[in-house]
Amino acid sequence: MTTKIGVVTFPGTLDDADAARAVELAGGQAVSLWHADANLHEVDAVILPGGFSYGDYLRCGAISRFAPVMTEVISAANAGMPVLGICNGFQILCESGLLPGALTRNESLHFICRDQVLRVENTDTSWTSQFDEGAEIVIPLKNGEGRFVADVETLKRLEDENRVVFRYREVNPNGSKNDIAGICNDVGNVVGLMPHPEHAIEELTGPSEDGLDLISSVLHTLAGGRVSA
Repeated sequence: MTTKIGVVTFPGTLDDADAARAVELAGGQAVSLWHADANLHEVDAVILPGGFSYGDYLRCGAISRFAPVMTEVISAANAGMPVLGICNGFQILCESGLLPGALTRNESLHFICRDQVLRVENTDTSWTSQFDEGAEIVIPLKNGEGRFVADVETLKRLEDENRVVFRYREVNPNGSKNDIAGICNDVGNVVGLMPHPEHAIEELTGPSEDGLDLISSVLHTLAGGRVSA
């Protein structure tokens, strides 16, 4: 049976079609989920894609956190369902309390769009089991509010518990604390990252195929492979 991965569309979402295409290319079945529909339609995992949900009013992700679909996503994530938040999706995960910290205005105060080198710091999550720990991958980055911040205690906990999943290499593009590009929750089923793996799935259209391994990882996990920590 094909693994079903839901891709949520909020008003202002831009990268849902790209995320769905990545799912299909990796061998999964993409299922469209609408922000106002409080039903996950029996999917096995969920992706919150990038964009500008609700126009980024109030704060990025602040309104999306209250969308009906997020009530179901939060409940499913707390029960162990794999959830991936990309860029705006990462912001939504932080706003919803599924991940700690916050994403704030880039240190440069400018929108950034570039191919970014990341170091894979944690392969014991539902979304990273197919990477080699310490591997350096190239993933496109595009954000205006991608600077990860948290208080000193939270940063220490993330580091001590090996919950930093991806870290910026060569350059820190937005001033994120500890060069953090992505983190996970305490059991590893929820991951958020600012760069866009759905834009790195084919050599023809992206800088690499490195992003496809996130989808391959969750398919492997859901098929009974290595589970999250």
